[in-house]
Amino acid sequence: MAPPAEITIPTTSLYSPTDKSKPYTLYNITLRLPLRTYVVQKRYSEFAALHSTLSTTVGVPPPAPLPAKSWFKSTLTSPQLTEDRRRGLEAYLRAIAESPDRRWRDTPAWRTFLNLPGLNSASNSAASVSGGYGIPNRDAANAAAAQDPGTWLDLHGEMKRDFQEARRCLARRDAATENAVALEAGSAAKKALVKAGGLLTCLRDGLKAIEGARRLGDGEIRRRKDLLAAARVDREDLEKLSSTISATAKALGKGQPSAADKAALVGTAASNRARGRVLGAPLPETEHTRELDNQGVAMLQRQMMQDQDQDVEALGKIIRRQREMAEAIHRETEEQTEMLDHLNSQADVLAGKIGVAKNRVKGIS
Repeated sequence: MAPPAEITIPTTSLYSPTDKSKPYTLYNITLRLPLRTYVVQKRYSEFAALHSTLSTTVGVPPPAPLPAKSWFKSTLTSPQLTEDRRRGLEAYLRAIAESPDRRWRDTPAWRTFLNLPGLNSASNSAASVSGGYGIPNRDAANAAAAQDPGTWLDLHGEMKRDFQEARRCLARRDAATENAVALEAGSAAKKALVKAGGLLTCLRDGLKAIEGARRLGDGEIRRRKDLLAAARVDREDLEKLSSTISATAKALGKGQPSAADKAALVGTAASNRARGRVLGAPLPETEHTRELDNQGVAMLQRQMMQDQDQDVEALGKIIRRQREMAEAIHRETEEQTEMLDHLNSQADVLAGKIGVAKNRVKGIS
């Protein structure tokens, strides 16, 4: 039988569906399962509905009482009431989860409330923060999840997946032959980078909270800080790659010429000849070249070539930085391997000395 879920409510957050609607308090429930940790957000009225359903279904109320509703105070204006209710709701959920009596935990209402799989479900996976189920306020849920050592790693994995999605979108944009496809891929890459940036901020703030509460050792804190530093470098590189190459593509007029460009080319051929313009190849006319003569077009071409050279130089710097990081990782790996080999040899020496000491002890006895 699987162990019961470990349930805590570390934080609360305010949420308003619209700017004009009245806000209400959400309780960020953190569940630690054998395979993963995730967050669910619920308001007090949902706790009250759960309590009523459990009492009716089982026939007796749960082992712990539900915190009473306050008629004269509101959690919006009373931090003390919010904290007292948070503690009471946490105790209420933990009493059900840790009780030897499984009647309340085996009800569909309990499992639906916490987004747990059904008893007859073959899947043991649970909804995550990224899944969006049970998450009215995603930003607040991510901030709450980042303050837990387990969900911190889940959010870090989600951020890395966003970086990978941004790389795939940029590669698809660069390989696109149609302007619409390139624009769509570039927009998707920027969206993934924005999402990853938000997660990076949550992870940074959450790690500070974890470090302040001393919930992890110094070594693990340093390791996670290194992960964040590497993530910041990845984000900066991807943002530079997105902005520089997209600007180059725009300057080059990447993509097939539109019908308007073709019509403008044909319609302005006579005026081009009158101004001394000679188009050696049937290239599409653009708004940048339409009012230029041959000398102006040549100057524009030289400027575009200079911009391309600068973009290539910037890309070269990014690649060199990635290479330096890879070489540093390689050197660190070799040093760690040498240290492990030395430790292994010392362990063999120590084992030999222990064997000699045992033989001497046997001789003395």
